[in-house]
Amino acid sequence: MKKRVFVGGLHHESDTFNPIITGRDDIWVTRGEDLLANKGRSSVNGIIATLTCAGYEVIPSLIARAVPNGVWDREYYLELKEELLTALKKAGKIDGISLSLHGSMRVDGIGEAEQDLLASIRLVHPKLPIITSLDMHATLTRRMFSSLDGMVGYKCAPHTDTYETGIHSALMMIRALEEGFLPTSAACRIPMLIAGEQSETSVEPMRSLIEECRRIERTEHVLSCSYLLGFPWADGEENGVHAVVTTDGDQGLADRLAREMGELFWGRRREFGFYNETRMPSDALEATRKSLEDGVFPVVISDSGDNPTAGSSQDVTTFLSLILEDKTLSSLTPPLVYQGFYDPEVVMLAKEAGVGKTIGTTLGAKFDTLKSKGIAIRAEVKAIVEKWEGAYNSDLVLLDVQGIDVVVTGKHVGCYDPEMMRILGVVPEERKVIVVKLGYLEPEIRSIARRSMMALTTGSTDELFERLPYRKLKRPIYPLDGEFEAELVLL
Repeated sequence: MKKRVFVGGLHHESDTFNPIITGRDDIWVTRGEDLLANKGRSSVNGIIATLTCAGYEVIPSLIARAVPNGVWDREYYLELKEELLTALKKAGKIDGISLSLHGSMRVDGIGEAEQDLLASIRLVHPKLPIITSLDMHATLTRRMFSSLDGMVGYKCAPHTDTYETGIHSALMMIRALEEGFLPTSAACRIPMLIAGEQSETSVEPMRSLIEECRRIERTEHVLSCSYLLGFPWADGEENGVHAVVTTDGDQGLADRLAREMGELFWGRRREFGFYNETRMPSDALEATRKSLEDGVFPVVISDSGDNPTAGSSQDVTTFLSLILEDKTLSSLTPPLVYQGFYDPEVVMLAKEAGVGKTIGTTLGAKFDTLKSKGIAIRAEVKAIVEKWEGAYNSDLVLLDVQGIDVVVTGKHVGCYDPEMMRILGVVPEERKVIVVKLGYLEPEIRSIARRSMMALTTGSTDELFERLPYRKLKRPIYPLDGEFEAELVLL
């Protein structure tokens, strides 16, 4: 008889410094047979394909996702949680539970979502193996950890190995069920905050740290070895980096290796830093002017403090205000292009007016009213695209704002894709300066830049952690509190 494995999960990176509540209209859900038929490259697709190829019967429930944003709406989360638990209870006899989770999802009024969901799943099946794939930026909590038997995180940042991590997770489940053991895990907390912009895996120290994870995974009895870096733009007591090892039942081995990996990471803490050109906002604009004088362009600047890909509100106007005051950068031919602002009101006004018309309104600060103010504009509508599939069917408009081409979106979306400019008639290769609300550059836009730099702007994804209002975070923590003698503890 085929072994039966239940599959499902939730994926979201929730920024607690962003006041937006991620609601029903922001979340897309794939259910049941549609989940089985989906041919994407996410971790759940890797899990399903691997289990199916091994002759297992996959019992699909749901995968719910949203663009990184503020915490989730409590009511809708509870609906989805109940739907998943109901599917689990109706599944009948199953042999294991394979999940695809992010690890840093939070819910309004509840807190860490994964620990809440997993505790409820464990009540339904207290003894079945539960194994999950996780994002590299998962935030492990004791309660979450205690509900899992095995876990494996992405090993690439940017995350180009999501499908492969799903395969790895499924192979762990298959091995456990075929050999008849219950996996056992250990996690060592490292009191440290680190952003993705300091931990790309193509450069040191993450490159060799990940190589060490892979080496340990070739050790007998080890199923997985991962670094879970946490999510710095969330204020949680247990936030931090974790070294995690899952074995085929050897708890002592898991404990020893997790502690060794934790000590290795802590020992290299001073090596982490911004390895791309990084400047304060005014300095970035001065350097850009110099680059134009030298004929080195396009210059791509990241507005890193308001990066929606990492969960910021996408409506902070501080850096745009600075550029508007710059006589050189606000009068380029062709114009500087800025991608992009989340402002449904402005998009609606532009659509009502039509291409070639002028609108008078305020741009930005419609959601986060604390970190900046709306900018009063009179702007020509240069282009309109409705329901663009590349941005989750968001409407897009291109405005001429005082000599700057500004992309405005009707939904909260990532701004990393140069196709968003192209669909609006902008040829990014022909622009001298491009500003994107992003942290490290994705490959598609990096390839356009002759020079790129990250501006340390303000917002809900501020790269300078000391400017963020942490209240719950357990202290001391590096680098906020400087050097101290760390206690590396196992969960």
